[in-house]
Amino acid sequence: MSFNKLISWSEGKFNHLPWRVDRSLYRTWISEVMLQQTTVYTVKSRLDSFCEKFPDVTALSEAKEEDLLIAWKGLGYYSRAKNLKKAAMYLVENFSGNFPESIDELKLIPGIGPYTASAIFAIGQNKRALAVDANLERVLCRYYGIKSEKGDKLKKIIQQKFIDKEIIKTEIKNWRGLNEAFMDLGREVCQSRSVYCELCQLRSGCSARSWDDPTSTPYVSEKKKIVKEELKLLRIVCEEDGKIFCYKKPKGTWLAGQYEIPTFVVDKKDESIKQYPYVEVVDVPKDLLKTGITKYKVFNYYKKVNSKDLKSIGDFELLDLSLAKKKLSTASIKILNELNIF
Repeated sequence: MSFNKLISWSEGKFNHLPWRVDRSLYRTWISEVMLQQTTVYTVKSRLDSFCEKFPDVTALSEAKEEDLLIAWKGLGYYSRAKNLKKAAMYLVENFSGNFPESIDELKLIPGIGPYTASAIFAIGQNKRALAVDANLERVLCRYYGIKSEKGDKLKKIIQQKFIDKEIIKTEIKNWRGLNEAFMDLGREVCQSRSVYCELCQLRSGCSARSWDDPTSTPYVSEKKKIVKEELKLLRIVCEEDGKIFCYKKPKGTWLAGQYEIPTFVVDKKDESIKQYPYVEVVDVPKDLLKTGITKYKVFNYYKKVNSKDLKSIGDFELLDLSLAKKKLSTASIKILNELNIF
């Protein structure tokens, strides 16, 4: 089976993505880390600004953690940003800021796991490798008829079949294009719950096309299905003379280094949460904004108060609105937008 048709389809439809328009090994690395657990739409709007602030490995290695987390704002899972810095520091110290050309050496870099190493090798350096993310896992399972449970064990099975040349047996020159094409196919056509076989460039050779339900693999066991817990927060909005009351999140908490408007827990099922102080509220405000973080579905109730009432609750600092746009958390900014403060 030749995969050239699939690669041509991918290049024709998706080469406008910013990490493909302006390619570099550094931008490939940053974009691949951003795309883990974050949508393409979100990363499209964030990659260029991040790379302008930290244009290369050396600049990233020297970044202050606070500046790094602010630049990462809106992408979620902030440990990824911290791991980028760890990796950059290692690359500067051991490889003069360059990437090694051995996949085994890439896997030894702190902050770079097996997937990211494979992505740098295959997409960044255009060498023979599979960057098996959820999309590749799904596409290859269905195409080759591997009926299995989704997860790390399955990814290892796919990698071993690839090493043993049981899958993708044909000669490939464009490993970058093939990996990206599989990702595009999984994202747009061969989705987890929906398939559009009539649009698939691999349909003629796909094993799953003959099944009653092509989405039956990879499957998720009932035990592993994650139900997000609810967390109800009260967000206090207080504006005074073109400034907003807020506070800086301390180390060890979500969004450490960023600023948030005053926030309190009003209801939680998980008693281990220590991110915000608890406050008993008799009448919860009707204004509500829903967000999510880690394993929680967050209900953000918000209300405006005057500075006198706020100062009786706690000690907060004032930020100019122009600076607040850069430093406040995404949830805080969304609430201020809802109230037409920004």
